[in-house]
Amino acid sequence: VIVYESMFGNTRSIAEAIAEGLGPCVDVRVVRVADADATILEGADLLVVGGPTHAWGMSKPNTRKGAPDYVRRPGSDLVLEPGANSGPGLGEWLDALDQPSVKAAVFDTRFKAPAVLTGRASKGIEKKLSSHGLIMVVAPESFLVNKKNHLFPGEIDRARAWGARLTTLGTP
Repeated sequence: VIVYESMFGNTRSIAEAIAEGLGPCVDVRVVRVADADATILEGADLLVVGGPTHAWGMSKPNTRKGAPDYVRRPGSDLVLEPGANSGPGLGEWLDALDQPSVKAAVFDTRFKAPAVLTGRASKGIEKKLSSHGLIMVVAPESFLVNKKNHLFPGEIDRARAWGARLTTLGTP
């Protein structure tokens, strides 16, 4: 199961590419965090969670409310994902997560700069999942966006390769 939060479609695109990388022999569900209910992990072997980096970490209600401001900026070609600024985010979903007995992997999208300057949502996601007893099968991964908030060329292919790597870890 891949659960993601996305503001402008970048994290959704990465989640979908990871699912493609997991391959046709694996039953994969890609689910927006707003649509992830308590039963989403039933029968799952692996949980992959990803979100955008906001203010050096996971989004919060106040950072999500500010997302439409980026769309309205002069010259912006960004489109807000449905419910991105009003629905629950990963932090809220992770706080309510039961103690699932699945392995996990995490990713984020963030600006291309040293992580010390941008932060990484994946670190907070990893911490929350670990607090629920999930075991990480791979180090957190970041996929990079430019200053106009678009994925750099090659990031979709890199996400597919990362998804394929997850299958070699014996998880799915």
